[in-house]
Amino acid sequence: MRVGVVDVGSNTVRLVVADADGQVPLPVHTVKRRLRLGEHLDDEGRLGEEPVRELVAAVRDVQEEAQRWGVYEPFAFVTSVVRDAPNRAEVLEAVEAGTGIRLRTLSGEAEAELTFLAARRWMGWRAGPLVLFDIGGGSLEVAFGRSRLPDYAASLPLGARRLTRDLFDGQDPPRPEDLKAVRRQVRHQLRDVAARIRWEMPHTAVATSRTFQQLARLCGAAPGRYGPFVERQLGRVELGRALKELASMPAEQRAQLPGISAARAGQCVAGAVVAHTAMKLTGIEEVTVCPWALREGILLRYIEDGDADWWAGEHVHTGDTSRTAQMLLPVPAGT
Repeated sequence: MRVGVVDVGSNTVRLVVADADGQVPLPVHTVKRRLRLGEHLDDEGRLGEEPVRELVAAVRDVQEEAQRWGVYEPFAFVTSVVRDAPNRAEVLEAVEAGTGIRLRTLSGEAEAELTFLAARRWMGWRAGPLVLFDIGGGSLEVAFGRSRLPDYAASLPLGARRLTRDLFDGQDPPRPEDLKAVRRQVRHQLRDVAARIRWEMPHTAVATSRTFQQLARLCGAAPGRYGPFVERQLGRVELGRALKELASMPAEQRAQLPGISAARAGQCVAGAVVAHTAMKLTGIEEVTVCPWALREGILLRYIEDGDADWWAGEHVHTGDTSRTAQMLLPVPAGT
């Protein structure tokens, strides 16, 4: 059976088409459309008419691509850039009217759980108690546990784009006081979670997301062209050195460094501060960079449960974040 996932994030709209006949989602085709929605939010976090039109066009484009590959009802979802927008209902209605696709709003906790599932399956049971970090554009997801799904999952407003916009005040490179402000924010938001992680003493630390991938490459990890099965680690000491280098130069120069893309050069300093501070607070010296993340977690959830009822939002929210029942939250009309 062939399935597809459409992921509307802060920077791109991405389609992954995979064969799901076995126990492992085997990707057969991927495509992305760069939008940088996170750069088009107004002071209240709303998306204007023009970026919404571009979003509709991008979703229609990847929808047609999915159909060419035999997928007619992809799992389509949005993360924090739309989830947190005051006009999210209007955005989702515009996409559905223009494409017929109903984008689901993925809660931060569900995003953390699904990403943890993907990391657990990639790392295997030998990883033991596992902690996960995922830095997105709008949020930082943290999860840890010993089983298939995490015992604890949290989503914190510590995304690289969000912090760059809110705390760097357009300064490029950022001022020393701006970096201190980001560190204070991370310490404040992550304090309780970090204490719990130190108490749990996880055996393995895993990081996902493009932010961690690019930082690991900057610190000497193998480039992406070597494939997903090459082990890639990111050490806290090496990251601290790289952070000083990144913070000393403007985005145009950062984009020339190994692993740092032009699209993320502007927000990579904030991302590095979040990553380094999170590792320091939790006492973690090194993380393994996992190539599987949220999209693979959704595919695994579908494969392992054997049906798509959970995707329809038919589960009842129990309030237990360690076993989020309502994985995807439909937005009522008019809200």
